[in-house]
Amino acid sequence: MIQRRKSRMVNVGGVGIGGDAPVALQSMCTTKTHDIDATVRQINELAEAGADIVRIAIPHHRDAEAIPEIRRQSPVPLVADIHFSHILALKAIEAGIDKLRLNPGNIRDPQKIREVVRAAKERMIPIRVGANAGSLDTERYGPPTPQAIVQSALDEVRILEEEGFHDIVISLKSFEVPTTIAAYRMMAELTDYPLHLGITEAGLPFEGTIRSCVGIGALLAMGIGDTIRVSLTADPVEEVRVGKQLLECLDLREGGITIVACPSCGRCDIDLHGTAEAVKERLQHIKTSRPLRVAVMGCVVNGPGEARMADVGLAGGGGVGLIFARGEQLGKVPESEMVDELVRHVERIAAAGDGEEPRKE
Repeated sequence: MIQRRKSRMVNVGGVGIGGDAPVALQSMCTTKTHDIDATVRQINELAEAGADIVRIAIPHHRDAEAIPEIRRQSPVPLVADIHFSHILALKAIEAGIDKLRLNPGNIRDPQKIREVVRAAKERMIPIRVGANAGSLDTERYGPPTPQAIVQSALDEVRILEEEGFHDIVISLKSFEVPTTIAAYRMMAELTDYPLHLGITEAGLPFEGTIRSCVGIGALLAMGIGDTIRVSLTADPVEEVRVGKQLLECLDLREGGITIVACPSCGRCDIDLHGTAEAVKERLQHIKTSRPLRVAVMGCVVNGPGEARMADVGLAGGGGVGLIFARGEQLGKVPESEMVDELVRHVERIAAAGDGEEPRKE
């Protein structure tokens, strides 16, 4: 069991970040925010995939003007991503945004920051101080070392604190995983504000998933982190899927189905990859109140044992599939029917909740 760092609670439109709240999962829209229909459609897709909070870009005044209608239709709290212009931050606050993200690297005038903070304090809108290696004020802090990124964030946090503002979340992102880990570890020792984890510009899905899971996962395993966003050059729904799976792997998020499948070898006697993909596709619609492990195995060596240890499993070979549920073999079916039979038992157990017992049919 991971012992999480003690942090203060910040409320974002009804979703807690920090304290005893579960680690919140975030993503960011790729739409032009002023395109209200497209933005709302993508927010709904992200929420359906499991996002707790969604960030939207506010680079222009017409984007800020779209916030009230988008927020009215959104099923989750919204964060306004603000760069360069404190006026846009003020407009987002006035429009009723749930949270602001400010970048200390490109809004540097303390008086402008104070103006935003006072408005946010009046409306009880939290602020994420989002320091980023790529936009660090290098004239002031030098190259983007962990110490420089941390100091950049702390200097802005102090301005907020001087205004009596403490609804603060901090992020310290870099493309470099070791730099990111070191910066967050340092900040975790210096403050009790909740921390938003991420690896910036992580990259295309394959590379970005690995980079994000190594960086974010290492920190979460240390107990550091209160909310995460996996950044991928891909459909943002994929970011949510990766983030959700990452949290589930660390037992930091309940619910969901995990598919266990052997890596395949010369002993495999079925189309294991095709079978596992078919099972994954068929199970995507299922909602569960607790985690379910589903095993898809392809030989007689580890297959029956792994399938038996799963909530529901199949071990295929010799033209048949053995079906297991919670340790008991339920039956044997032809290979052509084993995916249907496996899915049927998963649906039955998911629908019944914790009280379902396996039964032979």
